[in-house]
Amino acid sequence: MEYMLLVYSDEQDTATMPPAERDQWIGAFMAYTQALKDADVLRGSNRLRPTSAATTVRLTGGKTQTLDGPFAETREQLGGYYLIDVPDLDAALSWAARCPGTQRGAIEVRPVWAM
Repeated sequence: MEYMLLVYSDEQDTATMPPAERDQWIGAFMAYTQALKDADVLRGSNRLRPTSAATTVRLTGGKTQTLDGPFAETREQLGGYYLIDVPDLDAALSWAARCPGTQRGAIEVRPVWAM
């Protein structure tokens, strides 16, 4: 079954990391990504640009509205995702717990509805 591991963190926190710490942080994600590949469970992943690059689109009263940035004001922002294919929720939660993103934020685990 496919699950999305949605990586949330405070993008200001990561933007202000000292370079050596940021390199270590990125290295941890690269090692985690390689572990997912080695286990043959990774189906896709990407980092997202900061929320300042986002645009939100809504349809209100038949009119399209576009807003700069995300709609919700939150302390943590969606920074990336992993799409994995594992046997069950327990396996997905196990992979989520190993994600470096848990050290500075949260990982939302969500099953994918096949369409």
